[in-house]
Amino acid sequence: MKLKNIQNVDGFFKVIDSCVGRVELVTGEGDRLNLKSKLAQYVSLANIFSNGGEIPQLEIIAYEKEDIDRLVQFMIDGE
Repeated sequence: MKLKNIQNVDGFFKVIDSCVGRVELVTGEGDRLNLKSKLAQYVSLANIFSNGGEIPQLEIIAYEKEDIDRLVQFMIDGE
């Protein structure tokens, strides 16, 4: 799933932390990073802050339906 214009970065990572299954970030090179890993989150944050503090677009993969629903709800509500 592709997510766009994430302005609430803290809220985004809180949603990721609340997911029960694996959630992966697909990099531009096709690598997959486990976003539940704090190290991967820090690497993502470094990239975010180099882009002005918001995320223009991400491709992520969530494996559990409830996690997908949680991420979709975050994108609708923005929090």
